[in-house]
Amino acid sequence: MSRLLRWLAVLAIPALLIVAAPLPYLAIAADATLCDPSPKTANLNFVLKDPVGRDFNLASQKGKVIILDFWATWCPPCKVEIPWFVEFQSRYGPNGLMVVGVSVDDPVGKLKPFINEYKINYPVLVGDRRDDIKAPGAYSVGWCLPKTFVIGRDGKICKAHIGMSAKEKFEAEIKALL
Repeated sequence: MSRLLRWLAVLAIPALLIVAAPLPYLAIAADATLCDPSPKTANLNFVLKDPVGRDFNLASQKGKVIILDFWATWCPPCKVEIPWFVEFQSRYGPNGLMVVGVSVDDPVGKLKPFINEYKINYPVLVGDRRDDIKAPGAYSVGWCLPKTFVIGRDGKICKAHIGMSAKEKFEAEIKALL
C-alpha cells in the first residue's frame, strides 16, 4: 500500500502545481494586447476615508496609472498580492503609478496594524460599511476578493483582475500604460 501512495504522490504533486498556477501567468506570452479592446471608463468620482479619517478623492489621481485593489485583511490571496503592490509603488510611483487599496470590510482598528505589518506605502482606504462599493456597478466588488482594476492615464479600465493574478501580468500592464 505504501508503494501505491508514493506513486500517487509522485503523480499528484506535479499535477497540483500545474492546476494551482494562475491562468493569467500562463497567458502572458500569448497576449497580443494587454488591455481590454473596449475598455470601460473607471468611476473615479468617489471619496473614501483613510484609516486616520482623512478624505481621499480618487478623481484627484486621474492622469496617473492607477492600480485600484479591493481587498480584506482576512483574504489569503490579498496577502500575496499586497507586497507586489508595495514593490510596484516604490518602483513605478515616480513614473506616474498610484496604487490605491480599498479594504472592503475591515474596521480601522484592524487596518492600522495590517498596514504596518505589510509596510504598505500607498493609500489604504476604508470601505467598511460602504455598500455602494460592493453593489453592482462600476466595480461590483461583492465578495470576490481580491478584485483589482488597472486603470490607464485616460481613466479607462485596462484590465479587471478577479481573484489572485500573477505578479508578471500586473507588471506588464503597468509598464505598457506608463
